[in-house]
Amino acid sequence: MTGTGIRLTAPAPGWAIDADVVVVGSGVAGLTAALRCTAAGLRTVVVTKARLDDGSTRWAQGGIAAALGEGDTPEQHLADTLVAGAGLCDEEAVRALVTEGPAAVRRLIGTGAHFDTSATGELQLTREGGHHRRRIAHAGGDATGAEISRALVEAVRDAALRTVENALVLDLLTDEDGHTSGVTLHVMGEGQHDGVGAVRAPAVILATGGMGQVFSATTNPAVSTGDGVALALRAGAEVSDLEFVQFHPTVLFLGTGAEGQQPLVSEAVRGEGAHLVDADGVRFMLGQHELAELAPRDIVAKAIMRRMLEQGAEHMYLDARHFGATMWETRFPTILAACRAHGIDPVTEPVPVAPAAHYASGGVRTDLRGRTTVPGLYACGEVACTGVHGANRLASNSLLEGLVFAERIAADIAANSPAGSGERTAVPRAAAASGPAALRPASAGPAEPAGTVPLPLIAPEARAVIQRIMSEGAGVLRSARSLSTAAAALETVYEQAQEQDQEARSQSQTLPRVQDGPGHGKAAVPGVESWETSNLLCVARVLVAAALEREETRGCHWREDRPERDDTDWARHLVISLTPDRRPVLRRTATAAFPPVDPGSADPGPVPLAVSSPVTPPPADAPREP
Repeated sequence: MTGTGIRLTAPAPGWAIDADVVVVGSGVAGLTAALRCTAAGLRTVVVTKARLDDGSTRWAQGGIAAALGEGDTPEQHLADTLVAGAGLCDEEAVRALVTEGPAAVRRLIGTGAHFDTSATGELQLTREGGHHRRRIAHAGGDATGAEISRALVEAVRDAALRTVENALVLDLLTDEDGHTSGVTLHVMGEGQHDGVGAVRAPAVILATGGMGQVFSATTNPAVSTGDGVALALRAGAEVSDLEFVQFHPTVLFLGTGAEGQQPLVSEAVRGEGAHLVDADGVRFMLGQHELAELAPRDIVAKAIMRRMLEQGAEHMYLDARHFGATMWETRFPTILAACRAHGIDPVTEPVPVAPAAHYASGGVRTDLRGRTTVPGLYACGEVACTGVHGANRLASNSLLEGLVFAERIAADIAANSPAGSGERTAVPRAAAASGPAALRPASAGPAEPAGTVPLPLIAPEARAVIQRIMSEGAGVLRSARSLSTAAAALETVYEQAQEQDQEARSQSQTLPRVQDGPGHGKAAVPGVESWETSNLLCVARVLVAAALEREETRGCHWREDRPERDDTDWARHLVISLTPDRRPVLRRTATAAFPPVDPGSADPGPVPLAVSSPVTPPPADAPREP
């Protein structure tokens, strides 16, 4: 796989760290991978955009899905996942998820994560949308992600892993053969290193989370700007299924025009018996699906939007007044506090809700070992497209996917790395010399060792413009007209950036200094905000191209002008890459089968556990999951 010739405009790295593995991201996927790699004897560095516990994982409310309850089986979990995925899940990937999931959750508990239990010590399990059984393990009532994050961060610190916090990853580095050799990054004025540097390693694991900030209103934190997907595209990797953005049905409605991260009202509230109603108190999900309010998220989100359109309403309501104060305070304390902070008391009144961008079902295309189409580059968690989610993620499968596939990635790296057997990996040829000149971006071809013309940066002020374009043209409701309008508007943003960049370069041949603060407004100025905005535009353009290409309604992709699911022409995937001129190129697979990254590779099977792992494995005679 050759690079694209695209890289972000940035100063040359002024410092470097050598490692065997660099993990980018500190959610459940990233920290699990880091702990496993460290246990296998690999020198591992974790790079994270904010603090270790500031990723998307900590915001997860509902829980983690696994066949842990009496009478439940992985086969039943498999069936529910395949139904939710609307014909585009890779069954082999889903089978790996559901069969390895229960043991992975138990290892997470062994790491120190405390889930809610009954008086007899049994895990308390709840239901969420699309699940026919209670299989969602939760913690702190509705603070599951925060507890998982706490346990993993504590384990990372106990293991003395090297971490670089407040660091935005920029681009991939490769050696002369096109193999991964590390990443460049910018540390935002905190910690041991400042400014642009590099972590040099033959294996890079992207675990950067989602891209919800591409929309005006989202449940995602501010750091979710699609950095991993954008980096992978610039490096020449393929992405898949990016059009399938899940809009969570029940996000607290804060008023027309509300922007940024919005409070989520977990699906678990409906799992415990809350009802969706309109302003007249009518339960409109009855008759829509056999599971009513617990139908898969795409079905519930569409039903809410239809009801809103029919009635000219801005939102619907979630009614859980029958829970009573005690249940709200003990089972959903986080949601209760968020609602009350906005002047709504769920104990005495229905909660206004509306769909908002929540989760990217697609991402960087990987195989069952987490390998991408760029040698040495791995991806797991929301940034990845493993084939598990298909056209719509089943509730609470995201944390499980991060857990299971992180372990698979670590096993693959350890099995193929001399360092895993006690030998230290040599620094790749492109990074072997000392100093910044030895580092080469992944985009650089053999004829251009110093890289090509860097990507024109997008002014930070364009961030809100991009978000509005995406919300209006590529949100819950889409059509050829809305998507074409969005594509044209995004192209205008890009062309303006090119013009500004050319003008700036004609006026000065020196690269401006990095600026971290807001309000600089010039596309040519490298800085965190312009890098993030550039990543958002890259992801937005690819997402819109895919959504325009898929002329049907399937899963969480809803085309008003193509309202029916079309299995004849569209039971297949869209695979996307970037050309050197920064244009997305799309190809449609021949079947619904998830395209393997390496057709000659075989599934490694269940992940072996390292004996020295800080996550305690179950004893050999422990009962196995059915």
